[in-house]
Amino acid sequence: MLSGLVILVVDDEPLARRRAIRLAQQLPWVGEVGEAGNVAQAIEWLARSTCHIILLDIRMPGGSGFDLLRHLPEPAPAVIFVTAFGDQALRAFDAQAIDYITKPIEAGRFQTAMERARMAVEQAQSADRIRELEEVVANLRAAEPETRNQLGELWVRASGEHIRIKPESISHISAERDYVRIHADGNSYLYNENLATLERLLPALQFQRIHRSTMVRIDAVERVKGGQFHSLIAVLNDGTELRVGRTYTPAIRARLARRG
Repeated sequence: MLSGLVILVVDDEPLARRRAIRLAQQLPWVGEVGEAGNVAQAIEWLARSTCHIILLDIRMPGGSGFDLLRHLPEPAPAVIFVTAFGDQALRAFDAQAIDYITKPIEAGRFQTAMERARMAVEQAQSADRIRELEEVVANLRAAEPETRNQLGELWVRASGEHIRIKPESISHISAERDYVRIHADGNSYLYNENLATLERLLPALQFQRIHRSTMVRIDAVERVKGGQFHSLIAVLNDGTELRVGRTYTPAIRARLARRG
């Protein structure tokens, strides 16, 4: 069972927030419990903290709980709507909510909803680990560094022009659906290729996969710092912070050790 999960309670009513926080803190697998009184505060909180489960009111001044859904980070937290209004349940489940609780909150009903959310988080993290492992194995089988990665430059189309990008100008590359976004010299370009293909083409001694959706140029990494739950964050020389996937942590540690 996962433990130390981070919860965010979003409700404009202080009494309702306090009751939800108190009930959440009674669960043995819950760690930090944050709170926000409106959508804007919730967005700010999510920007600086990892969140696994959100307890979300619907009707609040300045924006509804549904408005917050458009600003959730990836991977998205599990959402439980907690509201005094029972007429929004269908819309909530259409928005992939885990559960829908009406106020006043009943302790047993709350515990059931939270357990469903915990299981959803656990299943999502297990699936994420499996995908990362599959990608690492596929990449290791693809080719050895000394026999691959001969691409000396990339050509991207932007604003009706074709622009040449040299590998040494790239800071990092991120997956964007079936394409990648190349970040180079302070600009970003959408490129019609997937991340696995670019990883095989770019110089292996210069670039390192750090996440299933991110690759960096090693010389662009300024430092590596600790994140939540023993994770690592790669900080680039332009200040960009990128999460290092668990599967890729040993490789990035080894590469940076050799560089130093």
